[in-house]
Amino acid sequence: MRSSFFLYLCHIIDNYNLTNMITFTMILQLCIVLGALWVGSRYGSLALGAISGIGLAILVFGFGLKPGNPPTDVIYIIIAAVTCAGIMQASGGMDWLIQIAERLLRKHPDRITFLAPLTTFFLTVLVGTGHVVYTLMPIICDIALKKGIRPERPCGVASIASQVGITCSPIAAAVVAFVTISNANGFDVSIPGVLMVSIPACICGLMAAAAASYHRGLDLDKDPVFQAKLKDPEQRAYIYGNSATTLDMQIPQSAKNAVFVFIAALLVIVMFAIFPSLLPSWDGKALKMNIVIQIVMIAAAALMIIFCKAQPKKAVSGPVWQSGMVAVVAIYGIAWMADTYFSNYMPEIQAMLEGVVKDYPWSIAIVFFLVSVLINSQGAVVVSMLPLAYSLGIDGPVLLGVLPSVYGYFFIPNYPSDIATVNFDRSGTTVIGKYLLNHSFMMPGLICVITSTIVAYLLTLVFY
Repeated sequence: MRSSFFLYLCHIIDNYNLTNMITFTMILQLCIVLGALWVGSRYGSLALGAISGIGLAILVFGFGLKPGNPPTDVIYIIIAAVTCAGIMQASGGMDWLIQIAERLLRKHPDRITFLAPLTTFFLTVLVGTGHVVYTLMPIICDIALKKGIRPERPCGVASIASQVGITCSPIAAAVVAFVTISNANGFDVSIPGVLMVSIPACICGLMAAAAASYHRGLDLDKDPVFQAKLKDPEQRAYIYGNSATTLDMQIPQSAKNAVFVFIAALLVIVMFAIFPSLLPSWDGKALKMNIVIQIVMIAAAALMIIFCKAQPKKAVSGPVWQSGMVAVVAIYGIAWMADTYFSNYMPEIQAMLEGVVKDYPWSIAIVFFLVSVLINSQGAVVVSMLPLAYSLGIDGPVLLGVLPSVYGYFFIPNYPSDIATVNFDRSGTTVIGKYLLNHSFMMPGLICVITSTIVAYLLTLVFY
């Protein structure tokens, strides 16, 4: 029997016949959940997960809701994967990957609008986080300027691509969580099965966004704002005087070996996912893939420390490890709060939505997108919303088809990769916009997500 000040307030409102108590309680608690997400997104970083803890405390101690389950399996995987990627970065392996990408871009500068998003996309696919591209963004801008291409064109879509790659990485939290939750709900899909759909779909979406960006905005020689800047000698020196590059870096063999170890670990994970019969089993139950990923990633990190001169202290201070730990806290708080709310009102939610999702199951993509706009984490969207989607009776292949829609946090340009891209563009063509939503990432983001979701949905009709 739930009793609290908040429920007492609800009884008072009900006695005055202002609304039905249960409906009012649900709405009030949902407002608390959304309010915690909104306030957390204003502060950013660790605050998103921490302030979700306040919302969770209000739901449990204030309204007496039974606590949901924290997403521990996903959190453990993120910790293992981020530790491995952070150790690789500490060894210098990330510098080598950036250098390889820069050579490709500088070899074909006239195709920078198409090649830039592909490089940031595959870097994210390889490492499992979009925060590895900060070194590459100034290079993309520099190449565009030297070629006379408006930097907004490649920079905007490249920033989008760095986040789109998360649903295509075998070690990203969003992919692993999708597989884990799907298997628990009767949809027997593997990591390669997800990537078989998400990678081609997202590449199609990115190329559509790049094509739309190819002639976006005025050319630099016809842009009056840009030309006015060049009349100022200091502005001209700032725009054209510096040259961002990694090509003059000397990459030691130990750094390259760390990359080889990391790639080998990914191949081992994919191999076990394709051939589960190779996994050890006890009492007829094979080792679960979430445990496999953790073991392989931690072991690979240890090998890089021992044989590739990687310094653990340097890894902890690096951007990959730090951003990964922020993601852990965000997913921990957000998913726990969301699971607490939805698990307590599952019958009511099913009754309200079953008609819509039965006739239009793809409409769950809109929900995924809107939630992502709020919480800035694809992994958190999957962990918090996918169980709800399965409980509503939506088939697994449909949910796989709409997986690209979990990326919506470009909509409000407050994500670190977007802010950094604006700052890296010395020409000033990549902008937030006077009215907030008229920013450089809106058009390529919408085109990419919509196209990727449609293509993924069609691919699931073919494969499943």
